[in-house]
Amino acid sequence: MTRPVVGIIGNSYLINDRYPTHAGGTMNSCAVSQVAGCLPLIIPSDPSLVSVAELRSICDGFLLTGGRPNVHPEEYGEAETPAHGDFDRGRDAITLPLIRACVAEGQPVFGICRGFQEVNVALGGTLHPEIRDLPGRDNHRMPPDGTIEEQFALRHQVTFTEGGAFHRLLGAREVMTNTLHGQGIKDPGRGIVIDGHAPDGTPEALYVEGATGFTLSVQWHPEWNAANDPVSRPLFQAFGAAVHDWAARRSPGLMVRRA
Repeated sequence: MTRPVVGIIGNSYLINDRYPTHAGGTMNSCAVSQVAGCLPLIIPSDPSLVSVAELRSICDGFLLTGGRPNVHPEEYGEAETPAHGDFDRGRDAITLPLIRACVAEGQPVFGICRGFQEVNVALGGTLHPEIRDLPGRDNHRMPPDGTIEEQFALRHQVTFTEGGAFHRLLGAREVMTNTLHGQGIKDPGRGIVIDGHAPDGTPEALYVEGATGFTLSVQWHPEWNAANDPVSRPLFQAFGAAVHDWAARRSPGLMVRRA
């Protein structure tokens, strides 16, 4: 039986500082396949190679992954500074209009870390270039040392709005998450509802008010241990269910397999 397709936004990397690639973390593909029950497809985020229209016609939903490069501040009306870090303008050119189209049409989109920030910027929001430099904020960046298990370990609590979308989905107002990001939301975009915060007030969970499709997005990395983590698993299952529903509506005669 055919599974619906989830486009996983790839990032541009140089292997050995010279060989250009479009890549995606294996844990993203595993979460999409094993937990969401969908077919993972890594997208080369380069507008000279793919278009938003083509992607939307091939894919049933999109996973907006994390990545070291940040959204360029020009996308939210600010000047570039050293604090803004590295950029991937090709990814900006694909993901921002893709998000706007998906939100408008109800096509499922799930943002993670940079993807969480992209959803906000796509809808007119802004970002802080470095959370740890703000008064009263913690350092949310990945620990520089340790095993991957230690770097992705649960590090802080996230508190959701009473009765909000995440509270209803996860059945808890407070959960523990990892944290591996430098930037964060400053001003929410149009329709962006901040539905969860870290203890220092940093936005950690959002959805788009009035959107007809799945728009839940998180600042942490739920793809890590997604099959076993009690917070990650229901997020990917809900995303997968939304993708299956979209695929079924688009092709009513197509049999799809749920996770």
